[in-house]
Amino acid sequence: MRRTRGFTLVELVIVIVLVGIVGAIVSMQLRPALASYLAVGRRANLADQADGALRRLVADARAAVPNSLRLLTDCNGVEMVPTSDGGRLRTLPDVDRSGSVPFDPAKPAVAFDVLSQLPATAPGDWIVMANQSAADVYGTANSAQIDTLAASPDPALGVSRMSLKSAMTLPGGYNGGRFVVVPNAQLGVSYVCANPGVANGSGTGVLLRVSGYPFRGRPAATCPDLTNAPVVASKVAACTFIYRENENATQQSGYVQLTVDLADGGERTTLTMGAHVENVP
Repeated sequence: MRRTRGFTLVELVIVIVLVGIVGAIVSMQLRPALASYLAVGRRANLADQADGALRRLVADARAAVPNSLRLLTDCNGVEMVPTSDGGRLRTLPDVDRSGSVPFDPAKPAVAFDVLSQLPATAPGDWIVMANQSAADVYGTANSAQIDTLAASPDPALGVSRMSLKSAMTLPGGYNGGRFVVVPNAQLGVSYVCANPGVANGSGTGVLLRVSGYPFRGRPAATCPDLTNAPVVASKVAACTFIYRENENATQQSGYVQLTVDLADGGERTTLTMGAHVENVP
């Protein structure tokens, strides 16, 4: 008859105690490394969010209608009107050929010859001219919606012929022939920092990008409707917008800057990015 062998209760208790001691030692060694790994991941995620938000704002600002940037006083944000295209139009009749349609700055115009290619322009978009100040850009006189954009009847007179849905009159004193195109799918754009703060080590605010609202006739510095606005960055602890419309003595360049502070689980990241913007109409 064979005798069955096994562990005694004392041996089992000793093994359990030893395993617990080894586990505690390993845990003490791994906990700082694991915490550091998680902290680095949170900081990297925050930095990536902040960098993406800043780069998107700068891209919109550099493509904006000159002099369209302005700070929002009803909320913490900045507003602009990004463009998708632009070019030159005919301002004087063609002396060698008949049939040209110039834009006469002295009177309302509804059609004119365009001298530039407009690959990103379609009927329904808006053109803006003579935007010498924010009052011009957000007014109603020097912008109009495109009705048709057709090939020129005579290539020697221009690339295309544009007609507007309503007559456009330019502010006095402007005799240039440049214009920019604002896509109807986007129109006005604002970046707004909503509910910034910190609770339990994490940011409570969000950075929103609001677009698609009419820019013509908008009151100065009024906050747009933030309902259903897409979030550009979350966990926002604080953000600061700066805009100087006269960064240089020549008044040809403005400067916009955003500082955003993000927090998550006690980790914080603060990034600042700025850009010069063209303010020549």
